[in-house]
Amino acid sequence: MDRRAWGVLFVLCGAIFLEGIDVAMLNVALPSIRSEMGLTTGQLQWVMSAYVLGYGGFMLLGGRAADLFGRRRMFLLWLTVFLLFSGLGGLATEGWMLILARFVTGVAAAFMTPAGLSIITTSFAEGPQRNKALLVYSGTAAGGFSIGLVVGGLLTSIDWRWVFFAPVLLSLAILIAALSLLPRGERPERSPHGVDFGGAITVTGAIILLVLGVERASHTGALWTVATLGASLLLFAAFVILERRSAAPLVRLGLLRNAALVRANVVGLLFAAGFFGFQFIAVLYLQELRGWSTLATSFALLAIGIDAILAPTLTPRLVARFGNARVILGGLILAAVSYALFLPLGADRSYALMFPSMLLLGLAFSLAYGPLTIVATDGIAEEEQGLAGGLLYTSFQFGAALGLSAVTTVNAVATQGSSPDDLIGGFRAALFVPLTAALIAAVVAATGLRRKKGRTAVKAASASDAAPTETREPQHQ
Repeated sequence: MDRRAWGVLFVLCGAIFLEGIDVAMLNVALPSIRSEMGLTTGQLQWVMSAYVLGYGGFMLLGGRAADLFGRRRMFLLWLTVFLLFSGLGGLATEGWMLILARFVTGVAAAFMTPAGLSIITTSFAEGPQRNKALLVYSGTAAGGFSIGLVVGGLLTSIDWRWVFFAPVLLSLAILIAALSLLPRGERPERSPHGVDFGGAITVTGAIILLVLGVERASHTGALWTVATLGASLLLFAAFVILERRSAAPLVRLGLLRNAALVRANVVGLLFAAGFFGFQFIAVLYLQELRGWSTLATSFALLAIGIDAILAPTLTPRLVARFGNARVILGGLILAAVSYALFLPLGADRSYALMFPSMLLLGLAFSLAYGPLTIVATDGIAEEEQGLAGGLLYTSFQFGAALGLSAVTTVNAVATQGSSPDDLIGGFRAALFVPLTAALIAAVVAATGLRRKKGRTAVKAASASDAAPTETREPQHQ
């Protein structure tokens, strides 16, 4: 890649790093925010839920908007919104102000992230160059989350408001660089049929209700959860009907016939569910049972951040040698081993025994995340790259919400008391959620290998049948 290409990648990596570090720093700062602002547990939960709803709910719409209205334009616009509302979150004096700021910040990330991804997939030639760019991009995203855990602890020890002000400074630097480095590209052609507002409203509403129902399942009654999920399904059904009748659909349903894309999204959902569910349980175990400080917990999880080093260095070599499907499967198997090794946790388990799980999980993330991004966007038409990226990130976000809700529910049901043994029993039961998710994801990923082998065999047989055969004349004595 030339200097210009590296400049583009630098800006986009900065944006995905910003998104990762923003989420991680807030996770660490939540106890301090509740202490100073006097928030109830429900209000504190909404500080996180609001971002997840905005991010997950508008991601698909954000991806399509990048295709329709221009990737560079959407990236710059929503990066500016992200900057402004992150700053407003730091100035919040009431709980509702903080919740509103986090929701809009999540919406901004939902438009900015798929726009950035689609700039990569349309600016770099499909093949080794694009693969390298995507693996560097995914490694930076992982590094942002890992570094954010530590930086968030340091900033919170000064003042939790710096958790919001620091992203403002980083956003401003990225925005200045983006204005000069990002390619303008061609203006997208306006559809004569206009924008599919009906599809946009129904699918966004359906995803918001789906994420809300899953994310709040462990905090509300069963009737409320069933009603929310039922309303989501009705909106999804309305969306499918509208898309079939629309002359210019928001989401071309034929895209979902791409088996590799669907498989990548299913695996991404399950992988995110296990990854974030495990981290949630690990944090509870270290802080609530072991009494570790926020900063000590952050450093304990820092080993997972090895993916920021391995994703752009080791993973490209493995992908070049073994292919995306095998590398993804290897990452999922390592994730399952990581969760299994953490199962024998106890009240006095040393960090030396926990460290292999953290290290293996970082390696698993480096092997799975980047190649999943490649598979989910490979072979997709340029005018649908934003949509493909939006689908993948929607799957990741929904998977994270599903994993967090599942481990929270299992932990609550399995914890019968407040003694250390009771707490450990609850944590162990909850750890089976990420373990199960990783194993199912591995099975789904393995189906891709079987299909690939089958197609290879068919092609070989066809080539053999088509090859000219050598005939021998009978020999007469």
